[in-house]
Amino acid sequence: MYDISPIGGTGPLAQSMVTAASAMRAEALRLRVVSENLANANSTGSGPNDLPYQRKLVTFQDAVDQGSGASVVEPGAITLDPSPFRTVYDPSHPAADANGYVKMPNVNELVEVADMREAQRSYEANLAALNEARTMVGKTLDILKA
Repeated sequence: MYDISPIGGTGPLAQSMVTAASAMRAEALRLRVVSENLANANSTGSGPNDLPYQRKLVTFQDAVDQGSGASVVEPGAITLDPSPFRTVYDPSHPAADANGYVKMPNVNELVEVADMREAQRSYEANLAALNEARTMVGKTLDILKA
């Protein structure tokens, strides 16, 4: 699944690098989905019977990398949030129903920003772990050269 040949096989340092890299990829996907949610936070349907944008959620699942035996994080299904749509009264809107209400996306900008910050921090933590493992591999090689 992940090419670890440049870092030396299936040892614990290689496994930690594979694990951190997989988590970084998963969090990058999560950030893309959060960005899509924020971009569509006010996207309504074009007519009274059309549904607005529905918030997307990313799930994660554990897996094992066949090449290294490392535990990895893989994105699971991207699902739609089942929470109800918001409604606002705007009878002049093209998507307004007979009572003048428009269905708005079920996206809460505050929740999305919190999810974005959490994904960013997780990405940064995994990047730090990856860099530490890479530093340890380099120091190990230096010791072996001496």
